[in-house]
Amino acid sequence: MLAACSLVGSGLLCSCHSAPPPPTATDNPVVPVAAVKTENLSNEMVLTAEFIPYQDVDVMAKVSGYVRSIRVDIGDHVKQGDLLATLEVPELQDEQGKAAAGVSAAQANILTAQAAERRAKAQADIAHLSYQRILDVSKKEVGLVPRQEIDVAQSRDLEAAAQLASAQSAIQAAQENQTVATSERSRAGAMLQYATIRAPFSGVITKRYANTGSMIQAGISSQTQAMPVVRLAQNSVLRLMLPVPVSAVSLIHNGQAVDVNVTTLGRKFPGTVTRYADSLQTSTRTMETEVDVKNTDNTLVPGMYAEVHLHLADRPNALSVPLDAVDGLGTGAQQVWIVRDGQLHQVKVTTGIQTATRVEIVSGLQLGQQVVVGRHSGLTEGEKVEPHVAAYDQESISHS
Repeated sequence: MLAACSLVGSGLLCSCHSAPPPPTATDNPVVPVAAVKTENLSNEMVLTAEFIPYQDVDVMAKVSGYVRSIRVDIGDHVKQGDLLATLEVPELQDEQGKAAAGVSAAQANILTAQAAERRAKAQADIAHLSYQRILDVSKKEVGLVPRQEIDVAQSRDLEAAAQLASAQSAIQAAQENQTVATSERSRAGAMLQYATIRAPFSGVITKRYANTGSMIQAGISSQTQAMPVVRLAQNSVLRLMLPVPVSAVSLIHNGQAVDVNVTTLGRKFPGTVTRYADSLQTSTRTMETEVDVKNTDNTLVPGMYAEVHLHLADRPNALSVPLDAVDGLGTGAQQVWIVRDGQLHQVKVTTGIQTATRVEIVSGLQLGQQVVVGRHSGLTEGEKVEPHVAAYDQESISHS
């Protein structure tokens, strides 16, 4: 019995010595960390705006008249120069006929003046020749020709020259009258052309004001009486007017590419900054900036809302950390906590551009260092900790 007990006891003792010791738990607190790494950072601003036509005008009539015919209606697409409507203006046709008759009369007057000028020239030539002959004879044969005949011949010569000059002036006056008559005919023709209303640019008819038989007042008269014919909008290119805040004004420039997200369509369109006011509105401290978006397939419609993503800065391969790693972000005292050799150390940093999740580190950190993320309350310099890679950093590492 004693031998058996001793044998069992020795077996239990051996089994106790062969079992592994339980793991000992550390007393150091666990902190979430993320690695300092390089990423392509892009700083952008999202602004909301409403699409408006590139051009949008009420097409008015230059002259007053009744609508003889109108060829377009709401929704019709027209090209520049296409006929929109024709007005009936009889008085302009009469004016054009009168002006044409005036040109014909002026041409007839020119012909009459030219004939008178030829007669005056012939008379002037014969009078001058007669005077010259009498003068030559009186010089060769002194006293043969009475002095009175010489004076009469000279007077006739001067009279004929004056009549020739008058005839030539009459021709010039007739030519001037022809110029005036031609100008009046051109004016009457131009005014009559205004009775044909054409599209000033390519676009779509968004409203029709007049019908056949409507009385249209001239657009130069009082706006309370003048009625447009149609409203024309150019939608091949649409505008977005953005209120850019003062903090981003210096980063705006012409030709800058932007992304335009139309949530109602679930699509993105490329846009371009084409012009900006270059001055701030004192009430809102914003600068009006225009973005043009091509709409060649007419997918976009004026009145739609869009989110405009302005790319303000790009940093390829920038050293960066998560946003929640930096204390005092945006102030003059920015700092992070790093874990080095299992101990906490506070480091001052200088930051650059920010994205929705990360911030650029300009100075203070090196690639691969571990920074504490999340809440930093209760951390002390030199404290020993157990670093644990944050969940979102693990996901980014696994995806990479």
